[in-house]
Amino acid sequence: MSERIYAFFLLFFFTASLFLVSAGADNPEVIMKTTKGDITIELYKDKAPITVKNFLSYVDEKFYEGTIFHRVIKDFMIQGGGLTPDFKEKPGKPPIKNEATNGLRNKRGTIAMARTQVIDSATSQFFINHVDNPFLDHKSKTPQGFGYAVFGKVIKGMDVVDAIANTKTMNRAGMADVPRETIKIISVSRIESK
Repeated sequence: MSERIYAFFLLFFFTASLFLVSAGADNPEVIMKTTKGDITIELYKDKAPITVKNFLSYVDEKFYEGTIFHRVIKDFMIQGGGLTPDFKEKPGKPPIKNEATNGLRNKRGTIAMARTQVIDSATSQFFINHVDNPFLDHKSKTPQGFGYAVFGKVIKGMDVVDAIANTKTMNRAGMADVPRETIKIISVSRIESK
């Protein structure tokens, strides 16, 4: 009897592990080419379907080409996806629902949506966490505690994120933490699954 139970558990764990591997394989990936190097990002469409759909719509329309990382804070995050090198804001789509309640945490290497103090205000701008930032996670349904929606993670190119985060910054166009050297997003494109 115990051998049957043991065999059952082996089969269960084997099936569960196959499911987890196949579930991860379904996640879309994008490659972000920047003037500092390439960053590959896995997108969690199961946990953040609205956010991933929104992000990929910008990717497919080549919206991010020629935008910059306009806000860079070492040991915090790097933000981009909305401004051109002359600091003009590109017009985005309507804001989306904030999915910060999805259980994903703002850990090093995760990508999340930037927003204003309004909970559901994210459009095209995103940030990549340079370190773990638990204070950005969802805590309550108030504007202060709602948090920032994580929707993916860097799976290759954290050295590029580090290089961007370590760039010297200045004030420009009424903004702080602007990189002294212009760091452009050359392109963001889907990586076709094999």
